[in-house]
Amino acid sequence: MEELGRKEGVSIRTTCQVLGYSKQAYYKSKKVQQHRQEEAEAIRQQVKYIRRHMPRIGTRKLHYLLKEHMHQTGIYIGRDRLFDVLRAGHLLIKRKRRYACTTDSRHNMRKYPNLIKHLSVEHPEQVWVADITYLTLKGGFNYLHLITDAYSKQIMGYCLSDTLSTEHTLKALDMAMHKRCYTHALIHHSDRGTQYCSAMYTEGLKQKTISISMTRGGNPYDNAIAERVNGILKDEYGLHETFTDRSQLERHVQQAIYSYNHQRPHLSNYMLTPNEMHQQNQLTPKTWNKKTTRTLQSSCGFLPSPNIT
Repeated sequence: MEELGRKEGVSIRTTCQVLGYSKQAYYKSKKVQQHRQEEAEAIRQQVKYIRRHMPRIGTRKLHYLLKEHMHQTGIYIGRDRLFDVLRAGHLLIKRKRRYACTTDSRHNMRKYPNLIKHLSVEHPEQVWVADITYLTLKGGFNYLHLITDAYSKQIMGYCLSDTLSTEHTLKALDMAMHKRCYTHALIHHSDRGTQYCSAMYTEGLKQKTISISMTRGGNPYDNAIAERVNGILKDEYGLHETFTDRSQLERHVQQAIYSYNHQRPHLSNYMLTPNEMHQQNQLTPKTWNKKTTRTLQSSCGFLPSPNIT
């Protein structure tokens, strides 16, 4: 309206009269607009701060993490408006889809049946899922061997290696065993890759009295939790990038796994972090399918990142 008045060479009062507004209503509207812009900028700055630790976290989880900040500052912004604010600041995340196969199930080693196909996972360390994903270095690949708890989604053990050798997969398992805090029966679920079917690995599981479960031939949905964790680490924490050297990659992996376990809320965990979910066994994890769109909420806050060098 002000620009229209200047363009036509008339006063604000005259312009308001022509358009049927009072001068007070015009200035009030202008003040509200300025306040909303200031709120939007404050939210964008807080989003940038959170994304220093979780670079590609999605908008719905951002809205949850922003609640404490909004309560402290008196800024209240709905989820739909947050999408608009981020879009205006070019801060929406575009998902990337990259796939590579690290599994070779064409071998003659013993393959075990799927023990979790119809199993209801009701407490931590009832089922561990294992998988290996590739990470890119200049001139080659490294491989991240992971053990994840199916109930809490906490990464229990990992090993970064330059080969797909079974010894590195065992190192991830050993780390998970050292972090184990419950003593009830445990199932280890994986694909039918050579690392998991090898006598070295299966004997190690049997010695630890862990039951062995495996997917059907190459079906990724049979190990969906492990596949999802791989995707989060790559898509949200930047592990899909090409790293210049091994030390840089190790640093990023360590920071990503810490943040994933201690800072990132999960929809299936009622917005608890994996670490928080792992410390209790009263909640039944939310399962998701294509028809499920509701977001669950709880009262978990945002934790600062450690100083990892």
